[in-house]
Amino acid sequence: MKQVVQNYKSGELALLDVPVPGCKPGGVLVRSAYSLISTGTELMKVSEAGMSMLGKARSRPDQVAKVVQSVATNGVPATYRKVMGKLDSYTPLGYSLCGVVEQVGAGIEDVAVGDLVACAGNEHALHAELNWVPKNLYARVPDGLAPRHAAFGTVGSIALQGVRQGESRLGEVALVIGLGLIGQLVVQLLAASGVRVVGADPDPGRCELAERLGATACGDPGSAAVEASVAELTGGHGVDQVYLAAGGGSNQPVELAARLCRDRGRVVDIGKCRLDLPWNAYYEKELDVRFSRSYGPGRYDPEYELEGRDYPIGYVRWTERRNLACFLDLLARGSVDVEPLVSHVADFDDAVETYQRLKDGDLKAVAVLFRYPGAAKTPVRTAAPAVAVPAVPQRGTRVPARAAGTPVRLAFVGAGNYATSMLLPHLAQRDGVQLSTVVTTTALSAANAQRKFGFAQATTDLDAVLGDKSVDAVFVVTRHSSHAELTRQALLAGKAVFVEKPLALTEEELAGVLAAVEESGNDRLQVGFNRRFAPLLREARQRFGARTGPANLRYLVNAGRLDHGSWYLQQGTEGSRFAGEGGHFIDTASWLLDADPVSVYAVSSSGNEDLQVVLRYPDGSTATIGYVTSGPAGFPKETLDLVADGKALRLDDFVRAAVYDGRPKRWVSPRLPKARDKGQSAELAAFVKAVRTGGPMPVPLQSLVATTAATLAVQAGLAGGAPVTLARTR
Repeated sequence: MKQVVQNYKSGELALLDVPVPGCKPGGVLVRSAYSLISTGTELMKVSEAGMSMLGKARSRPDQVAKVVQSVATNGVPATYRKVMGKLDSYTPLGYSLCGVVEQVGAGIEDVAVGDLVACAGNEHALHAELNWVPKNLYARVPDGLAPRHAAFGTVGSIALQGVRQGESRLGEVALVIGLGLIGQLVVQLLAASGVRVVGADPDPGRCELAERLGATACGDPGSAAVEASVAELTGGHGVDQVYLAAGGGSNQPVELAARLCRDRGRVVDIGKCRLDLPWNAYYEKELDVRFSRSYGPGRYDPEYELEGRDYPIGYVRWTERRNLACFLDLLARGSVDVEPLVSHVADFDDAVETYQRLKDGDLKAVAVLFRYPGAAKTPVRTAAPAVAVPAVPQRGTRVPARAAGTPVRLAFVGAGNYATSMLLPHLAQRDGVQLSTVVTTTALSAANAQRKFGFAQATTDLDAVLGDKSVDAVFVVTRHSSHAELTRQALLAGKAVFVEKPLALTEEELAGVLAAVEESGNDRLQVGFNRRFAPLLREARQRFGARTGPANLRYLVNAGRLDHGSWYLQQGTEGSRFAGEGGHFIDTASWLLDADPVSVYAVSSSGNEDLQVVLRYPDGSTATIGYVTSGPAGFPKETLDLVADGKALRLDDFVRAAVYDGRPKRWVSPRLPKARDKGQSAELAAFVKAVRTGGPMPVPLQSLVATTAATLAVQAGLAGGAPVTLARTR
């Protein structure tokens, strides 16, 4: 079998052929599927190995002290032979992996051959095709958890043990210094515990990532922004805990910890940074300095790790193995998301090259995974991935047309930037429309919307609007997390509803909306998928004409980066960016192909922000949506190509369109002005007409449901790493 090894004397890295380890009693033989490179701990070892002998001595004064003691005891010649013999040997790398049990040793009854397990230990979870792992250093992977995510089990346990040492409590504020792999996991664990987190790291990219994963604010540790955020969140008292997840030789982290920690706060060292504690600063605040010992109780105890002697749960609640199992459970339940941390996945055969690229700085990464031969066939105990596409309930009542001359009375729930810039300007001057009431959570924003757009009333009382029989339709234009519930309430109140995308963030929320349709008999619902109403795209579709064979559609969305502090970054409550915006592009593709998708496959190259989504349709057509945030600002936001039956349609950012049908002269639209028409005005006109006449909604409800289900399937596909079937229910 192959294993990654290093010669500490020469610094040589190699992928060596070594014998397969035996399966001893008290453990299992595991075939690796994925193993994780710790870009902190392992790269430190790799860098040290490349130093001169003097450099090695300076970096490891603890080992120098042992050498000096050995000289005093055994003399110089014997010590020299011993040290050089140890240095000039291959040593292993790695300590966190996921794999399949290939053989079970005597005395093991909790797992069987074929089970998926996560493994820990720098002697047992190595970068190798096969490892023997003792009982207390593996944990069974929960059903449905992807092997590449389970490979984070050990580093997750390190972060989890650090958080336990901090004894964080609901509502507290914590500072995490160092936003590398461990720091990013600490941020997520704290946020999941109800702790508000401030992050500090000199890398802006890592600060942005931490904010996406739950940090309230992040910044450079040397800037005033971090101190200002701490002061704002704590009323000037300082944070309750500081977690040192940084490395290097600077004393800045411990000095910053003293400055920003509250009186009698806790400072927890998780990483390996310089610890020259400023005595006065720590004494005056009586700070409690704690160390977090790797994965948890049991670490470095040979009786626990090698002999399998567990600590009684009544005395030691969270051992090494129980921490590992706990972190895997958090991953499986979605409380922690490690996919955005995966910067690169390398084939195991490219291990040496990957380490070299990391060492040289050519590969910038938070986390790197090795993928082993056969990883794609690694079993994941779960049903075939599927997202339900609920059937639309039959309507129970018919809506009569309004009397001639009677205006359609509209109420708005929410008056944020999108409502005031993209919807209300099209409605305020429209004949036959009356803006009745605007509802917001703050009185001033309601008053501003009333003054600017002429609403008859402004209120913060939603129930009053839903109970107002004169209101014909309700617009839900709030944050994503509230869309489904507000839509449900408005449908039950008998109102026609226009809700901005997304309709729902979970399958349960979608089911709740449809339950309201069934209970009330009211299916008067429109989701703000405006692009299918864009005049330029509609003309291009008409000129393209009908098709007879399968189509291939490519849709590139250059979404760009969000401003710091945007609520779109609050993925824990508002969903991912694609969950919030992706329905636009799926709906457009389905409208152009005149069908609903039957399966979704999604992959991410750099976290959940840059995605490739492949939709498959009943007739064999496919649509590929590239959703990227890393593109240049000057590049068009949306470009689309549709090819079928020897014809092609091209859309350039709603500015120009063209159709190629094989004839010498293709159709090309005139170039539109800079103000692109993406269909909002036409969409609103169609909705108002449907409310006025009692006719069908502009988009069939089943199509809205199918698009929402497909959007939800993207997240399920990213988590499972496999195509997701969109299964219709009856």
